[in-house]
Amino acid sequence: MSGNSSTTGSANHEPYTVPLAPGVHAYVQPDGGWCLSNAGFISDGSATLLVDTAATERRALLLRDAVRASGAPLPGTVVNTHHHGDHTYGNGVFTPGATIVGHASCRREALAAGHQLHAVWPSVDFGDIDITPPTISYTDRLTCHVGDTEVELIHPGVAHTTGDSIVWLPRERIVFTGDLVFHGGTPFFAMGSLDGSLRALEQLRELGARTVVPGHGPVTDPGVYDAVERYLRYVAELAEKSRAAGLTPLEAARAADLGPFAELPESERLVANLHRAYAELDGRPPGAPLDIATVFGDMTAMNGGVPVACHA
Repeated sequence: MSGNSSTTGSANHEPYTVPLAPGVHAYVQPDGGWCLSNAGFISDGSATLLVDTAATERRALLLRDAVRASGAPLPGTVVNTHHHGDHTYGNGVFTPGATIVGHASCRREALAAGHQLHAVWPSVDFGDIDITPPTISYTDRLTCHVGDTEVELIHPGVAHTTGDSIVWLPRERIVFTGDLVFHGGTPFFAMGSLDGSLRALEQLRELGARTVVPGHGPVTDPGVYDAVERYLRYVAELAEKSRAAGLTPLEAARAADLGPFAELPESERLVANLHRAYAELDGRPPGAPLDIATVFGDMTAMNGGVPVACHA
């Protein structure tokens, strides 16, 4: 499946739902840029599992309305694909009625990060946000059931973050990837691992999905994995050459020829990704904390002094 198949259309950049299989929907927030992440929900008509919850209270309420509009009950379970605020800030809209589930590191990182998006984008009206981390966590795999629909949560190792979850529906062959996959946008792994992101793509390929719901961008098919891999390998090669030449990540990013990746939105993420690639070349372990102030400062510098924009 590919393109912007939707129930409401996306020309006006409003969120829309995509029916994927009986009881299974994706919830897409165009244009998939900073703070505009996707969600999804699985329901048998009596129980609902929600995947991710949006960046602002207003957008989480719109997501709640979309679940209701489908005829599904409000979720009793919410799965967070990772801890970033654009996927978790809306958790509180669905509690205490729902139990939040995520990888053990997702819980730790959500608590440690706190109001992370407020710190990066202080002028954005996020609404009334209480940090609401997972209360049920797992380490490798966890299976949930929504009626007779099996939902497998798979931790791919450190990749986009230290606590990613793949949400896999084996019978329907539908996968919600979280931010392991950006479709039509620049991948971002500054808080995870370049090598781990490549390994995660291999795990995704091995599942044999027919339909891929990326963390950002329209619903698509497994061909998106190749596009993401090409970018990751480009960053790996650029990092190795630039570090050997004594360039800083910012110098390397400014001098880089992005080629086919130049048209991807949020191209400033290149410098953040180079920070992570350099750290791995220096022998630092996957997911080891970087100086986030420096990383975001360099992304702002890549934009010529214009701050990185949150579109929520």
